[in-house]
Amino acid sequence: MSDSDNIIAQLELEFVELYKILKFEGLSETGGSAKQAIADGLVSVNGEVETRKRKKIRAGDQIDFIDHHIDIVGKIED
Repeated sequence: MSDSDNIIAQLELEFVELYKILKFEGLSETGGSAKQAIADGLVSVNGEVETRKRKKIRAGDQIDFIDHHIDIVGKIED
């Protein structure tokens, strides 16, 4: 995995549903295709395959999808 495959996603809320992360980070063209990838077992959260499309993702979680790794960070307070 190269550095370009590592993504840092910053949450604006307490949590975001898993499929939305894939969509918002541009790893899936639509929410529907993100949901299908999750249902197909192509996504892992914190090292375990996750098939719940609406799994709540919080700061500190790590997501792996194909050759992409996403580190989730919390909102930066001013």
